[in-house]
Amino acid sequence: MKGWKSKLFLSLVFILAAIIIGRLFYLQILNYKFYQSQALGQQAGFAEVKGNRGEVFLSNSNESHGDYSSNQIKSLAINKDSWLLSAVPSNIKNKDSFAKEVSGAINEPEELILSKLNSSDSYIIIKKDLSQKEVDSVKNLKLEGLTLENDPGRYYPQEDLLSQVIGFLGGDGSGQYGLEGYYNDILQGKEGIKEEKRGLDSIGSENFSYLNGSDLYLTIDYNIQFEAESLLKEAKKNIDIDSGQIIVLNPHSGRVLALANFPSFNPNAYSKENNFDIFQNTTVQKIFEPGSIFKPFTMAMALEEGKVTPETKFVDNGFVKIGPDTVYNFDRKKYDEQDMSGILEKSINIGAVFLSQKLSHQTFIDYLDKLGFNDKTGIDLQGEVASQNEVLKKGSDFGFATASFGQGIEMTPMQLISAFSIFANGGKMVKPYVVDKIVHNDQEDTINPKGAKQVISEKTASEVTTMMTNVVNRGFGKGAKVAGYYLAGKTGTAQVPIPGKLGYDLNKTIQSFIGFGPALKPEFLILIKLDNPKVPQSSLSAAPIFKKLAQYIINYWQIPPDY
Repeated sequence: MKGWKSKLFLSLVFILAAIIIGRLFYLQILNYKFYQSQALGQQAGFAEVKGNRGEVFLSNSNESHGDYSSNQIKSLAINKDSWLLSAVPSNIKNKDSFAKEVSGAINEPEELILSKLNSSDSYIIIKKDLSQKEVDSVKNLKLEGLTLENDPGRYYPQEDLLSQVIGFLGGDGSGQYGLEGYYNDILQGKEGIKEEKRGLDSIGSENFSYLNGSDLYLTIDYNIQFEAESLLKEAKKNIDIDSGQIIVLNPHSGRVLALANFPSFNPNAYSKENNFDIFQNTTVQKIFEPGSIFKPFTMAMALEEGKVTPETKFVDNGFVKIGPDTVYNFDRKKYDEQDMSGILEKSINIGAVFLSQKLSHQTFIDYLDKLGFNDKTGIDLQGEVASQNEVLKKGSDFGFATASFGQGIEMTPMQLISAFSIFANGGKMVKPYVVDKIVHNDQEDTINPKGAKQVISEKTASEVTTMMTNVVNRGFGKGAKVAGYYLAGKTGTAQVPIPGKLGYDLNKTIQSFIGFGPALKPEFLILIKLDNPKVPQSSLSAAPIFKKLAQYIINYWQIPPDY
């Protein structure tokens, strides 16, 4: 009997052992990978990660030699940690003691902190934008319910410098205006997934730099930009301009070397601005009637079509009748017999009408198309606009007559300076651009501008340049002259249309000067545009500013004198 019981017990032991061994075989051999992944799942998790937004830089350049001073690169838009302090009041046992300790760390009134704690049982923000000193103090606190959060933000170290060019990063994390808006898809970081280890010491860290946005390096020269903006602020002080713009361009490549707007704003505090118009970049987002700085184009059309030569004479009587209307010179003077250079030197409206009447309306319109006045330049800035000049195209003889001296025809400052490059570039027109290169990690893409478009012959460009050199040397543009250098340019005083009505505002003008130098070997092209300065004419306002900026660039680049 005992033997039978022993055998049964041993059999049960063997069966149980077999079951255990089989189970272990199933778990450790057959389903090893499944249970290993489950174990790892308890030690690791996955989280979304987003790359950093690309940053924006500019530098000092020696444009005459085509190189950049890499050791003088300036940051224009960068990423910067921004810390905020938050709390969950329901997790705080003694709010009075909590408020007292936090108050000492962040220099905020104890009563204010306590009122926030009593306002809600859930999540509250105690303070934003903590200083580094405050962050260090908070880290020493050991308080349950208190959290220090990193809220990365955008920072603009140059503040109001180039503000309309750079734009800003909006509250929704997307770029608004300027480069931030135009290049938003390139600048913004990409989203990805990272594995987070738990309960184990992780060795090394994964590199997510491939998710970062690309960096932008601009064509704009910091020093020239700073000087241009300073001159506009000086113009506000001296002649009380309402606003103003300055553009400096390389007339051979289209590189924008300066793009200044006044007034400007601080992108770090864009939310404090009440007038949203200040965010707009007037050089590309607002059209205007240019006035007499348009006359060199009318002259070029007539010369190119063989209707006149530089020696052609005409007699100015101070006015001309066109149907029931009469056109006068801006100063109501008459200049008697003049050659073609005299028309530009003395800025004679009747002379410009004389030239336009030698052209058909269609020929005039065709040149507007060739010069890009009916289309956007394509510059890499957000929100560029263009006028189609539809009123002029359907207009009368009188409309084309006034368009010949820049009234009743519309364009942006960027369109104007782009077209004006034909005179400094042998008849070829360039496309302006602001970003020089795009850098992503170790990959660098340099922007190669489109080839310049031939609009007029080199001969015509040279003839108009000679006339504009006379404007500076002996004409109304003498205020722009720089000793030792031949500069070419044209003054302009334009009437301002009344918005939504016919006619012009008798109390406002736009005064301007556009020119380049050295005239025989141009290295820079400058447009000065002043909105409603409190002086009578552009030769007293815009021309002297052109002179100061041209002199600055000449000294900066060490351009040798012509004589």
